[in-house]
Amino acid sequence: MILKSTIDRIMEATDIVEVIGEFVQLKKRGANYVGLSPFANERTPSFTVSPAKGIFKDFSSGKGGSAVTFLMELEKYTYPEALKWLAKKYSIEVEETVETAENKEEENRRESLMIVSAYAAKFFHESLLETDEGKAIGLSYFKERGFSAETIKKFELGYSPDQWEAFTGQALKEGYLEEFLTDSGLSVKRDNGSLYDRYRGRVMFPIHSFTGRVIAFGGRTLKSDKNVPKYVNSPESEIYHKSNVLYGLHFAKKSIREEDNCYLVEGYADVISVHQAGIENVVASSGTSLTVEQIRLIGRLTKNITILYDGDAAGIKASLRGLDMILEEGLNVKVVLFPDGHDPDSYVRLVGTNGFKKHIEDNKKDFILYKTNLLLKEVGNDPIKKSDVIRDIVESIAKIPDSIKASVFIKECSHLLQIDERALLSELNKMRNAKAKKDSQQQTNRMVTPVEEYPVDEPVEEYKETSSQEKEIVRLLLLYGNKVIDWDGIANTYIGPFMIAELNDVDFEHPASKAFIEIYSKEVENGVLPEEQHFIHHPDKDIVDLVVTSIATKYTLSDNWYEMHKILVPDEQANMKATILGAIFHLKKHKVGKMLEGLRNELQKEQSVEDQEILLNQYMRMKKVEKTISDYLGSVIIK
Repeated sequence: MILKSTIDRIMEATDIVEVIGEFVQLKKRGANYVGLSPFANERTPSFTVSPAKGIFKDFSSGKGGSAVTFLMELEKYTYPEALKWLAKKYSIEVEETVETAENKEEENRRESLMIVSAYAAKFFHESLLETDEGKAIGLSYFKERGFSAETIKKFELGYSPDQWEAFTGQALKEGYLEEFLTDSGLSVKRDNGSLYDRYRGRVMFPIHSFTGRVIAFGGRTLKSDKNVPKYVNSPESEIYHKSNVLYGLHFAKKSIREEDNCYLVEGYADVISVHQAGIENVVASSGTSLTVEQIRLIGRLTKNITILYDGDAAGIKASLRGLDMILEEGLNVKVVLFPDGHDPDSYVRLVGTNGFKKHIEDNKKDFILYKTNLLLKEVGNDPIKKSDVIRDIVESIAKIPDSIKASVFIKECSHLLQIDERALLSELNKMRNAKAKKDSQQQTNRMVTPVEEYPVDEPVEEYKETSSQEKEIVRLLLLYGNKVIDWDGIANTYIGPFMIAELNDVDFEHPASKAFIEIYSKEVENGVLPEEQHFIHHPDKDIVDLVVTSIATKYTLSDNWYEMHKILVPDEQANMKATILGAIFHLKKHKVGKMLEGLRNELQKEQSVEDQEILLNQYMRMKKVEKTISDYLGSVIIK
């Protein structure tokens, strides 16, 4: 468990804009920063970071909280893991218990897989640098590729000994559990139940998460045997989903933001060689075809992708369809080809950093125009094939969400295809209308929910109303709890303790609101008036969500609003008595109404005369309470 004093130091050192800026491209807007949501697919920014309050709020997904909450939501960290990540970033020492064989089995399976993957990376790296076999085979291979000692260390490159159980045996000996060795894909179970190493005799490329933790591996064989697969990659696991990971992104993210461009290559060696040459904004799709999730990862950092192809014409044509996904996500795509026989790895080693940059600058082409030229060369003078190419090109343009950008490409392609611009526009509009109709139908289908999915007797609307009123109490406590009351008949006390005292006879139903009130009440009993930061950094995620939603606002009224529009917007602070008492008594009235409904239901059942009289008396007393509250609300709100 991390000491509270350490947590306080971490929170004091944390700059939420700096932390979230590592994952999301943020732009300043007034006092806040905005960006595209990392949790939802959107083209208009609804993700807001408030440095003054130390919170973020994503209005697309509803998520919000502190820098800690952000890491928990995005990277699926536990609360302690997120704190440790921040502590490492700001060079704050965190006291931890000594790891032993007994505590290696963490309660959190995900953390256990992370721990065993980190151990494997260390084992393979040391095998590369410290064993005769590793030096002779693995290290000599990396040096042949031109990788420096610094690069080998930075990317944690390694070597897996060419023995059946070298890694597995050592890991078991040190107390790592079979379950996590097999679930991570590092070891494979034989039919007799024993384990053996998956990556025997391979050079190892650790794959890092966005935050830099090892989550998987790619192992390359150095043998010429055609029956041995060239690469073996980690299987899917709780910590590794290859469609959501880009190789090298952890090392490239800062440069991608600074250069406002991402170079996309094919292989591990391409990433490492180009990065070593000082061009650090480079990633690879990690042994899989490019996915929408990977494109969105890049889109959080930049809107510009440059694809660096190795010059293989067949491979280029096969990948064209997949690149349409990039356009669909609203990103700008350029294509660069290298001379025959070269890939980014070999070419950067041949011509050096400046030559490589010059080649990219001189040869980059917009994807749409490149695709048009490529396909036109193939069809020659065949009119049927040419019409198919035209539809193919327009189909790609139709995926571009920016209509101005799409119209520019239509104009350019009209010239290249030697076809009237209006004909292309007509085809474009047909495709867009068809897509809009299809999307509308899918939306309609999603909205038609089977009746059986809803419990028949669940009072949904009633719960929503209760929840809304209870959340309003939370909001008022957060905003005004530390303000002094100066009302007629009530003075010299704070709003927070006053509200808690007035609500001591009310049972909250909404779980997060109930937990919030309990914490707030205990703090008040201890003579403390808790403010919003006390809850923003709370380990309970539901409480953090509630608090951030209560204090975050998507829109802020301009200072010039009244001067421009002459419309006066009511200010709840102008009459704090009405605001506070109104919220308290509206909630009480609602609770009393529910109690009355319960009593009415009981009175309708068969009862003894005595029970009937007791229930009737209770009902009449509650009706008097309801009337008192209603009269009080009328006098406070209306007058």
